[in-house]
Amino acid sequence: MGVKVLVVDDSSFFRRRVSEIVSKDPDLEVIGTAANGAEAVKLAAQLKPQVITMDIEMPVMDGITAVREIMATTPTPILMFSSLTHDGAKATLDALEAGALDFLPKRFEDIATNKDDAIKLLQQRVKALGRRRIFRPIAPRTTTPKPVAPAARSTIPERERTVPATQRSKAVLRASGKKYKLLAIGTSTGGPVALQRILTQLPANYPHPILLVQHMPAAFTPAFAARLNGLCKINVKEAQSGDQLQAGCAYLAPGGMQMMLDRGGSYGRIKVVAGSADMNYKPCVDITFASASKLVGGDVLAVVLTGMGADGREGARMLKSAGATIWAQDEASCVVYGMPQAVASAGLSSQSIALDDMADAILRESGG
Repeated sequence: MGVKVLVVDDSSFFRRRVSEIVSKDPDLEVIGTAANGAEAVKLAAQLKPQVITMDIEMPVMDGITAVREIMATTPTPILMFSSLTHDGAKATLDALEAGALDFLPKRFEDIATNKDDAIKLLQQRVKALGRRRIFRPIAPRTTTPKPVAPAARSTIPERERTVPATQRSKAVLRASGKKYKLLAIGTSTGGPVALQRILTQLPANYPHPILLVQHMPAAFTPAFAARLNGLCKINVKEAQSGDQLQAGCAYLAPGGMQMMLDRGGSYGRIKVVAGSADMNYKPCVDITFASASKLVGGDVLAVVLTGMGADGREGARMLKSAGATIWAQDEASCVVYGMPQAVASAGLSSQSIALDDMADAILRESGG
């Protein structure tokens, strides 16, 4: 039996188009369509789909409200379709915070330059979300927002094995005593909620700079950085070339670009480059991790969170060769166990840690 999909959009043309693309994959089956959020809530309860594709702007009930209703009554993995605009970015982040797991641009030409690649990516995303037999939505943990609006802030050698889940609690409580200069985190599908869950638990005086690489379009990263900055005690900003790394500040790689490190200041400075046109990921975790391995060497704690594919594995390999510590999110708490699995299966990560335990583990290990 294929993954059962409910397609939701107020445009009959888009419903038909998405339904046709989904149905072309033998592992997927469209079991219903809805023209607004209210219909989606009703059909989600009736049809019990394994994945829902959801538009944001719809009559009767919008997509964000529908996501909240579905998560409260019939929790189901939801893939949002969004416009690549500032307002679209904000709405998509709201949808992810409400419980949606992933998003794609609504214009297929924005997904990939090649039509066939765009179709394949959509099918892959739907299948990835539908693979888990038991779905437990993960709500982001928040803290009291900062009193200052985000826009107003000025942001200046032995082979290790993966720790089994049964040993995870003991591993989390035991710090290695190693000293660090940098925390680097890479993620993709499910990452916005995972990053918010972790970063909101770090204190304002966290002792190291933090590099964040989240697979995300260029239109989304400024809004995402601003949202995190407003929720977190640490400072969070979209990285810019020339930024001098500072302790207690997280630098989010800009969408469509590559974030690297260069010499300068106490910790180094950011260098943002366009990178190769044939790169699969912009930003790419491998590139940032590799750059950190050359500048910071073994004094890095690198964490690979939920996401499709294997981005981060080769960068983690370079970091590990330099003596850095590599952790992976555990399978049970991942939206998609792709990137963490790639790192763990290659024998690069020393711990597999649940999302709920990750912030505490980071603080214990890095002295925050």
